[in-house]
Amino acid sequence: MISLAGRDIMHDWGKFVFTGVGLGLLIGVTLSMAGIYRGMVDDGKALLDNSRADLWVVQQGTLGPYAESSSIYDDVWRGIRVMPGVAQTANVTYLTMQVHQGERDVRSMVTGVTAGDPGSSGWPPYLVAGRQITRGHYEAVVDIATGFKLGDRLKIRRNHYTVVGLTRRMVSSGGDPIVFIPLKDAQEVQFLKDNDAILQQRRRTAANPAFNRPQVPGLLEDVISSQSTNTYVNAVLVQVAAGYDTEEVAQSIRRWKRLTVYTRSQMEDILIGKLIATSARQIAMFLVILSIVSAAIVAFIIYTMTLGKIREIAVLKLIGTRNRTIAALIMQQSIALGVIGFVVGKITATLLMAPIFPKYVLLEPVDSAIGFVAVVVICILASIIAIRAALKVDPAEAIGG
Repeated sequence: MISLAGRDIMHDWGKFVFTGVGLGLLIGVTLSMAGIYRGMVDDGKALLDNSRADLWVVQQGTLGPYAESSSIYDDVWRGIRVMPGVAQTANVTYLTMQVHQGERDVRSMVTGVTAGDPGSSGWPPYLVAGRQITRGHYEAVVDIATGFKLGDRLKIRRNHYTVVGLTRRMVSSGGDPIVFIPLKDAQEVQFLKDNDAILQQRRRTAANPAFNRPQVPGLLEDVISSQSTNTYVNAVLVQVAAGYDTEEVAQSIRRWKRLTVYTRSQMEDILIGKLIATSARQIAMFLVILSIVSAAIVAFIIYTMTLGKIREIAVLKLIGTRNRTIAALIMQQSIALGVIGFVVGKITATLLMAPIFPKYVLLEPVDSAIGFVAVVVICILASIIAIRAALKVDPAEAIGG
């Protein structure tokens, strides 16, 4: 029995393989898009895992600290620490900004961690080089994705920091690498106004008649002093003691401290369901478009190849070959093309696209399996047009022309 796929490979293998490679690049992009979504989800989960928190205490009515701005007083942790079921608390700040090193700058999430032992909430759980932060000021631990090295001098706002440690896979939900600095420095970076702003605020305060009344002595000095101090953090990370229910501890904090508290599952829903939702819809749309384009390409290629073998198909019909057999031969050719394309696409996505893509690309085996099934289904559906054209061939064409 004649194999259309085998005939093309043997007699015109260059065209067939080249077509499969072109289709494979398109499939590789499709697999990479799915990997980008998986990577975004993994980035969000890595951020939560690396925080080592069971509960996130944030400003009331906000989705902070990752999805929205959140500001609470930095002494709130003391009242939370003594509550039943609370094993450990830690203040933390987050601010996404440009971190400078000479003429180079890198977009990073600057995270302020409290003084304590490595392994406390908020601290990077492990290092690949160097040491953890041991001083109260001007030291930094950075993710290697920043490209910074041990001993580098970084400029964050108006202060300089020395890189003392390197870590890995410490990223924000958006994939930005994290730069860890002491909490007091991070509070200054995020909340403290610059000198010109403080001076202008002092002038406005002094010019305000409300602060010049004799019955409130000292109030002006208190307001001015408040402009140069900082008492805020973005969140308090809480570790729940063994034997206590996480939701019950969270409910107790909500009741007595009048703050919003999120559990791990709730925070994961916020990151994935809200922060990543728009990107997920965009990626889903791209996947649909790429699938349609792939199907159209396969259909056109198979149809063209089928038209190029009209005489062979006419001979098959002349010798009594059933239509079902002819349809199976064309479908076999389409599936063979799809398999070649999938193999090329999988190799391209794994070895080329994933390593060089600026965002983290996570290629799951289940996605590859689903992708392979989808490619086969698309190839089968795309071959229908060619099959219909083949079944209309007149057997007399085998004798004529």
